[in-house]
Order: sequence, then structure tokens, then C-alpha cells
Amino acid sequence: MTAVTHALATLPPGARPAGVTARPAVVEGRPCVRVELPDETTLYGRPGVDFIDQPTFLRVPAGLATGTVAVDVWSRLNGKGPDDARAFAGLAYRIGPRCKSFESVYLRPLNGLKVDPQPPRDRRALQYFSYPEWPFDRLREAYPDGRYETGLAIGPEEWTRLELRITTDAVVATVNGLTALAVERPLGRVMPGDVGLFVDIGTEAFFADLVIDVDTDVE
Repeated sequence: MTAVTHALATLPPGARPAGVTARPAVVEGRPCVRVELPDETTLYGRPGVDFIDQPTFLRVPAGLATGTVAVDVWSRLNGKGPDDARAFAGLAYRIGPRCKSFESVYLRPLNGLKVDPQPPRDRRALQYFSYPEWPFDRLREAYPDGRYETGLAIGPEEWTRLELRITTDAVVATVNGLTALAVERPLGRVMPGDVGLFVDIGTEAFFADLVIDVDTDVE
């Protein structure tokens, strides 16, 4: 494996915003990168086209098909989104050319057990999806057992470590050192691609200490 670490005191070399704004920031004395949807998208964008499980991330060069990606995430509502915004923030991976395909695992801190959400929100703090065919709402409809999301003891405005172990036939998400979600036979294509710092509607997100560890021994 070949590991690359980005402290995120500045934007990583070659990073490109896709549907977001991104700039250096400081949270709780910690240098990081702030990622958010533009106001124009938030106010005038179309759900399912401009936001809600769309290519909205800071894209970081990676060439990752399998490997491990980890980052610290701190997110909150920005006061500009809909009532059902949940401070969505996380990781995208295997981002293809022109962002036509990718997979993602992201946090919903306002569904975390630390804020005592009502059912079924208490089971929806971490989400997997695959763009473009499988956004969260289609996954919920097709798989009502909830296999692509889970509850977590997290909350907004706190640093949360999200790590993804990505193989050819699974993705395992670890949150603050504990295994949280294991998706077998994920729905994306196993093709090398970039990594993204993902945000969605109504969210102001900050990211620090991104580590991308690419498997180099996969035939």
C-alpha cells in the first residue's frame, strides 16, 4: 500500500471543487479545509440534480480502486438549507472521469444518538450510496432492512474520525475507531478514481488529516 497524508491546512495539490466551495479555515484552533455548497445551489438548486447525493465534494487526486481512506470531520447546519438537513458530511471515493460515477459514505450528525433523535432518525446517522443509480432514498425503498445506513453515537460540532476500508467486494466504515457499517457487494464499479471531501445541502463542513492509502498489490 502507498499512503499519502494531507493535513488539510491548505487545499491538497491538484484538488478541484465539484459543486462546492472550498478554502482553508481553523476550527477549535485546528487548521482544516471548509467545504460547503454555494449559496446559489442552496437557494436555487434542484434536489436530485444539484444536491442530495450528487457530486458535491472537494475532489482530491488518488487513483484508488481499493485501499483505505480516513479523515476527521466537523460539521454543522449553516442555516441556509431545508428543515430536514442533518449536517451531511463524509467521503466519496472511486470518483470517475467528469464525476459521472462514485461511491460515498457520509455522516448525518443531527441524526446521531447524542442529540436524541426520534425513530427512525436514530438509525440513520451513517449512510452509504452509489452515484448515480443508488441514492439514499432508492436504497431505503429497495432495501427496507436498512442495510446501507446505521445509527451512531455522534453529534454536530465535534471532530469525528471516519475511515473507510475499501475492497473489491466490500466497504467497511469505522467511526472513531469502532466498526459502524459493513456493506458487502457495494453497488459501484471497481475502477481507480479520486477521493472527495463530500458535503450536502444545508451543511458547513470542515475536514482535517486526510489519509489515502492505495492498495498497490491488486492484480
